[in-house]
Amino acid sequence: MAALYVTSLQAGVGKTAVCAGLAKHLDGEGRKVGYFKPMVADIKEKAAVDSDAVFIRKALRLKETAADLSPVIAGGDGLAGRIKQAYDRVSKDKDVVIVEGVWRLRPGAKPVEAAYEVVEALNAKVIVVEPYSEELTATGLSAKYRGFGESLLGVVVNKVPARRLEMVSEWMASRAGGAAVLGVLPEDRVLFGLTVGEIASRLEGEILNDAAKSGGVVESFMLGAMVVDSGPDYFGRRANKAAVLRGDRPDMQLAALETSTRCLVLSGGVAPTYPVLTSAREKGIPIILARGDTGSVVDTIEIALGKPRFNQSRKLPRLLQIMEKHFDFKAVEQGLALE
Repeated sequence: MAALYVTSLQAGVGKTAVCAGLAKHLDGEGRKVGYFKPMVADIKEKAAVDSDAVFIRKALRLKETAADLSPVIAGGDGLAGRIKQAYDRVSKDKDVVIVEGVWRLRPGAKPVEAAYEVVEALNAKVIVVEPYSEELTATGLSAKYRGFGESLLGVVVNKVPARRLEMVSEWMASRAGGAAVLGVLPEDRVLFGLTVGEIASRLEGEILNDAAKSGGVVESFMLGAMVVDSGPDYFGRRANKAAVLRGDRPDMQLAALETSTRCLVLSGGVAPTYPVLTSAREKGIPIILARGDTGSVVDTIEIALGKPRFNQSRKLPRLLQIMEKHFDFKAVEQGLALE
């Protein structure tokens, strides 16, 4: 049985997406795949079940409970050993267990140094997910993660702008002496876009109609409060969008509904007029009624966009399509001795 530890030096870089893509690929190859994401915290009250564990449990059809897959473990001495004990309970009868990395093991610990303890305890191989930046170099990656030694399988560079994808792929591959680059994954709005339901939840808003479509992924946002152009011309510039509009602008709301729109977000707590609600129902476009003003609605959405999560089953086909093209699954399977 092999353990694969997927980690990074910061949050929100796509660890869960890489874990999910690897798990579904190996599952499709007939491997018995497990998942483990220990949460380290001071245990004072019962913690909520981790949404990533719930998502991957369903995607892999795992028998273990989400609480077993993502146990909350108290910090302190001997932590790596206690993580190993929890890991042993979910790794039985598995060919490989994908471990989503612990962010910090103790106050003040550097994430990458703290991860060494867990990797050693689990005898795991390591993949590091690194977000794209213009300062990124293969040699720099090698220096940053050399402490993993032979346990390091390689690095995944994630969220690379499409216009730079080919250049970055060629550049990283040509740098001898750097860390092995297992994948250079393009930035993709579908993968890390918010769903209609997530937007409503973040805004503490109410979905007035077509709640069954709350799983639709919003690929872009448009603000219609200060539109000068003709409404349909303006809103027609982007597809699969959320249009954020003042509640007292039914004219602009109707214009947005005539274009490719995932949902309307109405600010100010002003309910839509009958014509707007009727049109939305006919077109199957949910309306979210938010109580905050337009400025606060936009601020909340921007914060949410800065902390995207990959936990939607409908995104898996797109993820696998991207990883099959841009990720070296064969190198991982060889590194884990799964071939």
